[in-house]
Amino acid sequence: MLSFQLSYDYRCPFAKNIHLHVITALRAGADFDVAFVPWTMSQGYKADGAPDVWDDPTRDEELLALAVSTSIRDSQSEYFLDAHEALFRARHERAIRLVTSEEITGVLASTGVDIAQVFDDVESRRPHKVIGESFREFDHFEAFGVPTFVVENDATFVRYMNAPSDDPGASITLIESLVNLMSNQGALNEFKHTKVPM
Repeated sequence: MLSFQLSYDYRCPFAKNIHLHVITALRAGADFDVAFVPWTMSQGYKADGAPDVWDDPTRDEELLALAVSTSIRDSQSEYFLDAHEALFRARHERAIRLVTSEEITGVLASTGVDIAQVFDDVESRRPHKVIGESFREFDHFEAFGVPTFVVENDATFVRYMNAPSDDPGASITLIESLVNLMSNQGALNEFKHTKVPM
């Protein structure tokens, strides 16, 4: 079994690509133990002296989708993969900003999620606390973006350009190859094409 943590923010297209590959692989029976970790890009753009974004109600719109998914992950985990995919696809394939309860309710309507329970949880700000804890945990790894994998207490940021194909096996192979590379080639600090492949 491959075990890893994987961070996400719904605003990042590269997080979308990798997470859709992981979702596809898991649905195809991949033997992965994945901890999905909310990580907000907003924290890096807050003004000096401003409160952390998860403690700042004026930033709640930016964190709404993340807070909703955190609630689903923690309290309705059987629906998480469907909700996770729906939120990523809504943001990047349908240009839905995911900053209002109406937008998110519409996106999640067909997933089976108890949306009233989710918004009660979000209103309590418990998910915001979890987001803050997750962000601080990834600070230990000096994480700077999503998606970041954590494998065997070592973090690796991955920018992968393509969404999944119609072949679930290709997604399994991709994630296995990435995680095995992270596990077995710790001395490989940076591997980057000098230009975007055509």
